[in-house]
Amino acid sequence: MDKKKQMLLKRMAIVLLAGIMIATMIGCGKNEKPSNASALSEQNVESSAGSEEGTSIEGEISEEELEQIDPVQTAAPEKPEGNGASVDVQQVVTNANETDEITFGIDVSRYQGTIHWSKVAESGVDFVMVRVGYRTLEDGKIVADSNAKYNMQEASKYGIKVGAYFFSTAVSKEEAIEEANWVSDYISNYKITYPVAFNCEGFSQSNSRQYHMTKTERTDVAMAFMNRIGQRGYTPMFYASKGELQNDTSWETSRIDDSYRIWVAQYPSKPYPETASSSYGGSHAMWQYTNQGTVPGISKPVDVNIAYFGYEKEEESQSGETPEQVGADVEALMSFTEVNEQVTAKDKTNLRDIPSQGSDSTVKTVLENGQVATRTGKSSSGWSRVVYNGNTYYAVSSYLTTDLSYTPPTPEPPEPDDGIKTKFTSVNEQVTAKDAVNLRTLPSVTNEQSQVVVKISNGEVVTRTGINNEVGWSRVEYNGQTLYCVSSYLTVVE
Repeated sequence: MDKKKQMLLKRMAIVLLAGIMIATMIGCGKNEKPSNASALSEQNVESSAGSEEGTSIEGEISEEELEQIDPVQTAAPEKPEGNGASVDVQQVVTNANETDEITFGIDVSRYQGTIHWSKVAESGVDFVMVRVGYRTLEDGKIVADSNAKYNMQEASKYGIKVGAYFFSTAVSKEEAIEEANWVSDYISNYKITYPVAFNCEGFSQSNSRQYHMTKTERTDVAMAFMNRIGQRGYTPMFYASKGELQNDTSWETSRIDDSYRIWVAQYPSKPYPETASSSYGGSHAMWQYTNQGTVPGISKPVDVNIAYFGYEKEEESQSGETPEQVGADVEALMSFTEVNEQVTAKDKTNLRDIPSQGSDSTVKTVLENGQVATRTGKSSSGWSRVVYNGNTYYAVSSYLTTDLSYTPPTPEPPEPDDGIKTKFTSVNEQVTAKDAVNLRTLPSVTNEQSQVVVKISNGEVVTRTGINNEVGWSRVEYNGQTLYCVSSYLTVVE
């Protein structure tokens, strides 16, 4: 007998023994979510504290600081051991022999860089779970993912249904509600069709603000977040790894599972569909089966998911408003240290629209030596962000200098090109043939253009003007002509 049936019988028994109106209580406290898969659990939307406005620090700190405080970089999550198996999502989607009840998706953050969503859509991906933000691991500030709005905007534009997730480090129900309100406000202008998930990792690290929390306290926080998400009109979901969920190891899984959908991370050695299902024994509505997905349009490995549910159409936005169009965060994969200094080119350098010399970047203009730009950021990967004529560009840092009086060195004049690749050390000496030697137009016996002009014998003296001991040739002057001969056939005239 599965878990849901056991729960139903238990409730019926309570009704019979205690005379409690369970149906009324469920009607007040539970909203059943439609599901085509037995793995789906009920959604519980309990009343909680009033709405509080969350506070984001987006734009108030540097990219370098964001890199340091992002929990994805600092947390040590209880993930499956190692990485998942490499998998080409396009191939899986194309070949999977599944019913319409199963949908394929990915989850992304700024660490996937600038995603070309038209190509992702062509691969057959049905949905995407977008990281919209996180609360920092140590000081508890809420930060927006720098590519979240772009990813939601572009995925929806190309017909990919959108869900969301938030990386929480809340230490109280009040903070959890604050996070849920912040998320709901942040995504309100976008078409969110798939669930909004609570993600919490790194709590076992000593530097985590959640380090001393009990399993019950953490579960209370997760429930408060999901309660509020449900009240705001979105479908809540809880994300964790199999190891954290199994046997209530790190969470009160049974309490969460009683009310909300679960999204489990469990990476088999062979990906879906070679591995047909997760080894996690608890009920779950979504399975993240690898973090090594290859998807057209995404340059970095990506998490891949199966959802045991789908939607016939895309939801409308909660606000009903059209969001402002945004561009991708081209610095998402780089950490820039903020600076403010004047620079010029050492000679001249290309100014590009993104920090890349690949085919995806465009040279917008050229900075010449003596022309001044303002450098506003410098990355450890060798790129500078500069402002020139009011526009922001990117240049290779090694081509720039803060010495505005710098003058590029005058290049040495090139040696005359006589068509001779062999280089000779200059000498000035009289030589003659040991016996006899051919004087040629080129220092070669194999080149068809090397013609014998004259043969000199011992006693006939010529002036040697150059010698190359590596290849064994001499350059000589004969009757006003520059000719060449094999050095070993010559001797110096005493």
